[in-house]
Amino acid sequence: MGHPPLEFSDCYLDSPDFRERLKCYEQELERTNKFIKEVIKDGNALIAAIRGYSSAVQKFSQTLQSFQFDFIGDTLTDDEINIAESFKEFAELLHEVELERSMMVQNASDLLIKPLENFRKEQIGFTKERKKKFEKDGEKFYSMLDRHLHLSSKKKESQLQEADLQVDKERHNFFESSLEYVYQIQEVQESKKFSIVEPVLAFLHSLFTYNNLTVELTQDFLPYKQQLQLSLQNTRNHFSSTREELEDLKKRMKEAPLTCKLPGQPTIEGYLYTQEKWALGISWVKYYCQYEKEAKTLRMTPIDQKPGAKQGTLDLTLKSCVRRKTDSIDKRFCFDIETNERSGTITLQALSEANRRLWMEAMDGKEPIYHSPITKQEEMELNEVGFKFVRKCINAVETKGITTEGVYRTVGSNIQVQKLLNAFFDPKCPGDVDLQSGDWDIKTITSSLKFYLRNLSEPVMTYKLHKELVLAAKSENLDYRLGAIHALVYKLPDKNREMLELLIQHLVNVCEHSRENLMSPSNMGVIFGPTLMRAQEDTVAAMMNIKFQNIVVEILIEHFGKIYSGPPEDTSAPPVPPPRVAARRHKPITISKRPLRERPVFFGASVEDSGAEWLGQTPNGGGVEAPKPLHRSRPPAPRPGGDELGRPPAEGRPQPRPEPELGKPVARLQDGGAKPPGKAANGVVSSPALRSGTLQARRPAPRPGGSRDGDCDGVPKPRSHSDKPVIMRPPVRPPDPPCRTPVPPKLEQRPDLIAGTAEEMPSSVVASRTKFFETASRR
Repeated sequence: MGHPPLEFSDCYLDSPDFRERLKCYEQELERTNKFIKEVIKDGNALIAAIRGYSSAVQKFSQTLQSFQFDFIGDTLTDDEINIAESFKEFAELLHEVELERSMMVQNASDLLIKPLENFRKEQIGFTKERKKKFEKDGEKFYSMLDRHLHLSSKKKESQLQEADLQVDKERHNFFESSLEYVYQIQEVQESKKFSIVEPVLAFLHSLFTYNNLTVELTQDFLPYKQQLQLSLQNTRNHFSSTREELEDLKKRMKEAPLTCKLPGQPTIEGYLYTQEKWALGISWVKYYCQYEKEAKTLRMTPIDQKPGAKQGTLDLTLKSCVRRKTDSIDKRFCFDIETNERSGTITLQALSEANRRLWMEAMDGKEPIYHSPITKQEEMELNEVGFKFVRKCINAVETKGITTEGVYRTVGSNIQVQKLLNAFFDPKCPGDVDLQSGDWDIKTITSSLKFYLRNLSEPVMTYKLHKELVLAAKSENLDYRLGAIHALVYKLPDKNREMLELLIQHLVNVCEHSRENLMSPSNMGVIFGPTLMRAQEDTVAAMMNIKFQNIVVEILIEHFGKIYSGPPEDTSAPPVPPPRVAARRHKPITISKRPLRERPVFFGASVEDSGAEWLGQTPNGGGVEAPKPLHRSRPPAPRPGGDELGRPPAEGRPQPRPEPELGKPVARLQDGGAKPPGKAANGVVSSPALRSGTLQARRPAPRPGGSRDGDCDGVPKPRSHSDKPVIMRPPVRPPDPPCRTPVPPKLEQRPDLIAGTAEEMPSSVVASRTKFFETASRR
């Protein structure tokens, strides 16, 4: 139950009941004062916590901004560029979020703390001063009244009249103090309804506006996130492929370590010991030697040189190389060389027998040349049997396994693969194997096809064109990539180009079923890049280029129609553009450089500053229809004989005041019509008449059981047809207007009592404030 009103006439009587009611008002005032103190305290703590959180996020953003990715090799793929720039994009995004948050926090004190402090100090404090004066005047009056009543009737008439005048004067003063105090305490009791709620409403509006901005920023972030996830997945696939090759190379190196020569390299280098003859005897000196076979030059750099020695690097030209007989020297692994710069022979000692063979092979020694100790698998040839095998594998895959999930990615059994290859390439009856039978599953067929292509004596795309193809894939210009690869394809030998076309056509067919088999062109590039292209040297640097081999195959799949429609006009590859001079054709993905959104209209801004020019515009300046608000349901159908609230028909009750023009968009929203044009970047309707209405429309639906008195009628209240409202509006009361409420003439002369306009406040607050001031003006 509410407090009974304090009648001004009760101030004169000053009855015990009046005092009891006044005491209830005072207790409520003290409770309100304590509540405001708690709100201010907790509000300051919340603002400080937001500032601390924002500071931590900004520090995190700076840490991300300061890191720069390093990479192996001379070129990054497009996916690696996106990843390298990702931390910078993250930092920019966080900075943008915290910029909006800092603006919200800067306004928080003015919106929440200061208005509450002013109300507590000015209104409640002034009321307490009135109370002190009321109690002081009351005590003075009643003490004088007691003395007056004890006056003897035998006093002179003039003294009695003077005493009566003094009592009347004190009674009048006390009555005025009582009136002022009662008026003031009731005024505070009524005005607190909006004076306390408005600052909290404004603060929540700014808080929710910021949250809405972060939601829209999340929507902007989603495409970038998806693209970055795709780049991460592609880079992870390239890494897995490269790691497998590196592990294989490391395993081969463990089985037969090559301390000097790598297969296919013209230059050999490594440590050798040289026999040095001195006056007092013979010593062996350690050198690091580098031999260039074409120029026949040998560079010898001394290691562990003795202090004071003047010997430097020796550059010699080789004349001959002969293995040293074992019985002619007490050292192992020795060979002799003759040079143009020195007379006589120079005896060198290798580190092992295999190492000596490599040095002698490189120097064209007179001993028989030994092959590299690495045992290579039996090499296959690109012949008619090979073409027949590839065609049968492709036919089997496209017939019964093209929709198999992970086709070509799933590995078959090594035993079954060897069994199939041995049966198909049997010299007695080559190609006499039916791959359509149930003896061979898809995994075995695909693994056999990959094994055959990888173990060709020369890869399908040849060693000769390998470097040019990798350089083309490294180009930043996408048009150049395609043009160069197109031209290089037609430089392949005829049978290699025919095999490549056969395979790429098949991979295009497989990728067309990517929804079922989950094999995209990028995935196929990871699988067939190392299969169709191979560097002649098994080095770590060559392994680092596998990701660009994958890109070559991916381009062949994606542009198969153009590449194999015919050779380019100029069959020679276009000139390589200068690196990183022109702008990239393929720009890295970014979110920080997107068009900026317009600033939101914060609660309390003037209509003239932000209203008219925003109508019908998007953040990019285009006029489009704003999307309909989410979670908005239609109000229930009117009941027979009245409206949805059970009120009598329109002709049986007073009609509401004419709705202002600015309220028509709200009515259209209730009818489910088109939403008025214009939506600011934060999702708040740009029309000044709908700012408060939009804020209310986005809150959750009220609990079943009716609406509270004071809710804006311009907002639909979702309610099922079976639920009946518990609290109903009186039939004679018209609905609150959703927009501007006319201000009484007396209040228009007191702008200090009206903070803001009706467009900036919910209609319930406007109606409550207006009702209070009308009552006060009548009093």
